[in-house]
Amino acid sequence: MNITIFGATGTVGQAVLKEALSREHEVTAVVRDVSRLTDKHERLHVVQGDILDPASVEKHTKGREAVISAYGPKFGSEEELVEAARSLVEGVRRSGAKRLLVIGGAGSLITDEGVPLMDTPAFPAEVYPLAKAHADAFEIYSQSELEWSYLSPAAVLEDGRRSGNFRIGIDRLITDELGVSRITTGDLAAALMDEMEDPYFVASRFTAAY
Repeated sequence: MNITIFGATGTVGQAVLKEALSREHEVTAVVRDVSRLTDKHERLHVVQGDILDPASVEKHTKGREAVISAYGPKFGSEEELVEAARSLVEGVRRSGAKRLLVIGGAGSLITDEGVPLMDTPAFPAEVYPLAKAHADAFEIYSQSELEWSYLSPAAVLEDGRRSGNFRIGIDRLITDELGVSRITTGDLAAALMDEMEDPYFVASRFTAAY
């Protein structure tokens, strides 16, 4: 497939980029600073662009079969997630790209207590603004008319390799027998690529964890 990835320089974005290229997709990576992405591959095209600018989104997603966002803001700029969501929805709508897949946050997943993870007592206060911004961005995607899919990771996202062994859910936080919710960036990227290649959660959120 011919796809565009935003946020390819981040930890999650790098895993998504690696997974996409390993599956032989043609990838355009849109970054603000092209010098930050030094990967070389015959199917990788690195271009300068801005996810916060709908015109830039439109330009770099026109003609693509799928658009992926692994964008994450800097600490203190969490509200950019909401701005990015609005920009992506508008830019992709204009470009006519077929699919929009977004890697978001785990904070709005429902726990066994029946409340969002970010509203539980043990949730770190310093992470709450990011979780709330992800939740607000999710609402923007969910109200759009695009063929969107939103992937929420496990509560603990670790930089690590792909195993291919993970479970898929919808709106509830997935935990193991010890009550731990975790997944590696490699397996999160695999879950996203699986959904891109074989759509199941269209206009829906899903999650992946061990």
